[in-house]
Amino acid sequence: MTTRTVLIVLFEGVQSLDVTGPLEVFAGAGAAAGQAGSYRVRTAGPAGRPVRTSSGLRLLPDLDLDLDPDAGPDTGLDGPPHTLLVPGGDGTADPDPALVRRIARLAAGAERVVSVCTGAFLLAEAGLLAGRRATTHWAYCDALARRYPDTEVDPEPIYVRDGRIASSAGVTAGIDLALALVEEDHGRDVALLVARHLVMFLRRPGGQAQFSVQLAAQVAQRSPLREVQRWIAEHPGGDLSVDALAARAALSPRQFARVFKAEVGVSPGQYVDGVRLEAARRRLEDSASGIEEIARACGYGTAEGMRRAFVRTLAVPPVEYRRRFRPA
Repeated sequence: MTTRTVLIVLFEGVQSLDVTGPLEVFAGAGAAAGQAGSYRVRTAGPAGRPVRTSSGLRLLPDLDLDLDPDAGPDTGLDGPPHTLLVPGGDGTADPDPALVRRIARLAAGAERVVSVCTGAFLLAEAGLLAGRRATTHWAYCDALARRYPDTEVDPEPIYVRDGRIASSAGVTAGIDLALALVEEDHGRDVALLVARHLVMFLRRPGGQAQFSVQLAAQVAQRSPLREVQRWIAEHPGGDLSVDALAARAALSPRQFARVFKAEVGVSPGQYVDGVRLEAARRRLEDSASGIEEIARACGYGTAEGMRRAFVRTLAVPPVEYRRRFRPA
């Protein structure tokens, strides 16, 4: 039996759920796989001292982060970790250079390096995201892109894999990424068993958007445009062409397209695409309707049209999306 060591880095101001969420996934996966000890989960902090999380919870590390993992059994690791996990939290805003150097050193020997939330800033500071695609919490994606222009920051997905480096969005997305890694190691059935144990009814694929189109887009200032946004959400299968929507707002098509983008932040076509995709996702999750019926109800016309939209945006076809997301 292969034992994979998962080392979770602790530091002052770490986000507690970024630590405990993935930790519970890996800790429970061995029992779910019928292979107790298949993961050896350890935490390590500077000098092995207790750290205070951003919520005030105190955590006592298992190991001293300063020790060289190749130095022998006294470090508690017996060599580099298989998976190095770097959580986020307030402590990533102005990271200690010594902490960054320790992360870079440990990452050099790890098979997988994972960040949760703003832990991506620590990976980038250590030079681990240069030339790679990555993500972080949606509120910090712009800052990550500005600070590290050599990193391709994608604000949409809940997690991103680029070679041996994986990064995830805010807090609970770290659990989704940990489940994906368990599935990679032990198969889908084990990952789903762990998800059920954690009372996670739905396990999201990495291409899942961080939040809904209604939350992502702005609410228009003008009342007629807000009414159009409401109409789109309530009638995804209706005529949502620019001409039809402009008539509802009592504007010319050209003027409507211009002011809609200025106030909502996206073009009418992009907004409609997002609403239709979200409506189809909800029906796949919550109803027993057939794919063709959902495609017509959500304005795609055909199942193939809906399939193309799902694959383009979520990287999974509707049938697979339903299999992953619909509660048993």
